[in-house]
Amino acid sequence: MGGAGRLAALPCGKVSKWIVLALWIVALAASFGPASKLTGAQENDAVSWLPGKAESTEVLLETEQFSSPDEIPAVLVYERSSGITPADQQAVASHVAEFAQLPDIDREVIGPIPSKDGKALQVLVPINAGSGGWETLGERTEDLRRVAADRPDGMSFHVTGPGGYAADSQEAFAGIDGRLLYSAAAVVVIILLLTYRSPVLWLLPLLSAGAALFGAQAVVYYLATEADLTVNAQSAGILTVLVFGAGTDYALLLVARYREELRRHEDRHEAMAFALHRSGPAIIASGSTVVAGMLCLLLASMNSTRGLGPVAAVGIVIALAAMLTLLPALLVICGRWVFWPLRPTYGSDDHTERSIWGRIGRRIAVRPRLTWVAATIVLAVAALGVLRLDANGLSNEESFVGTPESVVGEKVLAAHFPAGAGNPLVVVSNADQAAAVRTAMSSTEGIASVAEPRVAGGLAYLEGTLTDAADTQAVKDTVDRVRTAVHAVPGADAKAGGGTAILLDTQRAADRDNKVIIPAVLVVVLLILMVLLRSLFAPVLLVATVVLSFGAALGISALVFDLLLGFGGADVSLPLFVFIFLVALGIDYNIFLMTRVHEESKTHGTRRGALIGVAATGGVITSAGLVLAGTFAVLATLPVVAFAEIGIAVALGVLLDTIVVRSVLVTALNLDIGRHLWWPSTLAKKRDPEPAEELPEQEPELTAT
Repeated sequence: MGGAGRLAALPCGKVSKWIVLALWIVALAASFGPASKLTGAQENDAVSWLPGKAESTEVLLETEQFSSPDEIPAVLVYERSSGITPADQQAVASHVAEFAQLPDIDREVIGPIPSKDGKALQVLVPINAGSGGWETLGERTEDLRRVAADRPDGMSFHVTGPGGYAADSQEAFAGIDGRLLYSAAAVVVIILLLTYRSPVLWLLPLLSAGAALFGAQAVVYYLATEADLTVNAQSAGILTVLVFGAGTDYALLLVARYREELRRHEDRHEAMAFALHRSGPAIIASGSTVVAGMLCLLLASMNSTRGLGPVAAVGIVIALAAMLTLLPALLVICGRWVFWPLRPTYGSDDHTERSIWGRIGRRIAVRPRLTWVAATIVLAVAALGVLRLDANGLSNEESFVGTPESVVGEKVLAAHFPAGAGNPLVVVSNADQAAAVRTAMSSTEGIASVAEPRVAGGLAYLEGTLTDAADTQAVKDTVDRVRTAVHAVPGADAKAGGGTAILLDTQRAADRDNKVIIPAVLVVVLLILMVLLRSLFAPVLLVATVVLSFGAALGISALVFDLLLGFGGADVSLPLFVFIFLVALGIDYNIFLMTRVHEESKTHGTRRGALIGVAATGGVITSAGLVLAGTFAVLATLPVVAFAEIGIAVALGVLLDTIVVRSVLVTALNLDIGRHLWWPSTLAKKRDPEPAEELPEQEPELTAT
């Protein structure tokens, strides 16, 4: 096998396998403590999620002398439909005094503010969430509810505003790590049982994936605490899904090749060495593509998106390491019996080519051009569903599956107070121009009133009450008008921020990230495929199928969101995240298939190689797709619409990719284009038998090259 073969044999030698296992046991023992602390190292404060250079983020940082950038106001609304009584007023006033004494309430509690209709009271409680982010908010809002529980009968109470929504988000994400871990593990177990039909074999990929996850979490923890890597609930949750999904994919490919080699080699150590030698390059290339794609997220302007890139890359690197070292060691330690009852014996027949994918390949070979044209038309029609995708952001009400208290409170608040109450537009300027800035702000359409400026350290802080609800397009237009007005004040250096400005800046940052990152990922994937396949034509064609698959997946998902699930829209980051996961992970299946076709084409020609390739990899690609789709679908169990949408869209896309695009569309293209696929390499000059031979019903063993 040469140098590469000897390297492949290292994890599975008769002695080295025990060394590999011992090293992993030591690594896991060292990882357990740091991995368990990852939740505590998460940064869920406001700045960790926002566009780093946005005007609203700058306002948050510049207002530290007036209030902490981590201060999030909770809006409390009391309501009595028959009208607020003097006893109600007195009770709420006593509550305000108690609120002011609670931990993390550093500034004055404002209220009670009566509504004009006399049926509601409003209280503004500034909560300093600190580095705890929404964890702190959840605790403080519980304190608020405890105090407000002692109120007159018949008067309702709700916590809403930014603090209320953040607290409800914290509750929605509570226990996410454990929930995703156990759910993803359950999905992997079920699919591996169905795939291997063995009561034992599934355990080895699962143990390897679990080891990879603990190792990845430990490394991410150290990067978060020692290298200032931003990790939040989003990236930590996706890390779990990604390691289990991608890691199991790599395991499936390795085990499938190992099973083939066990029929050719009497010594299982030798069989694993050959399996690693032949499948290892494809697995490494697949993982490297995912890592490169994820690192493209470092180009993002959104802090949360940029932080996800290194977190995901670390997860994939360690998953690769586990599946190429720990899993081979475990498999050879256990021996052939682990495949029972379908134990592959030396010299036994390989039924791969009589499998369903072998039969499908032969059917495609009859009319390959008709097949790929029809598949392309179907996918293109499905992609038209993108026209129904409203990825302009989710309102507060649309962000949750169900109706949490903050949504109910917002509706009560809107019924009795100005729509923008409790979520002001904030402007910071030089103190000597505060009056001019206030005048410019007050005269802007969409501003109901502007409070007197507060001055400290040469800066002025102004709050404006908006006439429209904080998450509407009308109020976003108001933000633009206010920015234009205050920027025009000479010498003011004024900037506008606040909750609505943050929503607007987040939307624009996501649009920018889509335009920068998506092309970057396509270029990275194209270059890796060119190196791997030693061709220019095949990579371009494969990337085109990836883009078509992404469009179809997003189109179908848009219809599901709108017509079946009734979601009010989509998060602004949805297209980017779906693209990253479908392209970076979906390219795995291209690599799995095309490296096998490339290998077989050297001996049999491209058309025959395509039939052998789809027969050999169709089953494992389908199983891998089911694992990845199942693990991402776990995200749909969270009561947060943005996560549910990512999970559903990626799951649908992966299924479409594995069942239709890779195994049918790409195979049909291989059969129709033939050797020209490999242009300009020498393989393009190797003539195919004409017409393409079909595989017989009983084919000898696949040739090892």
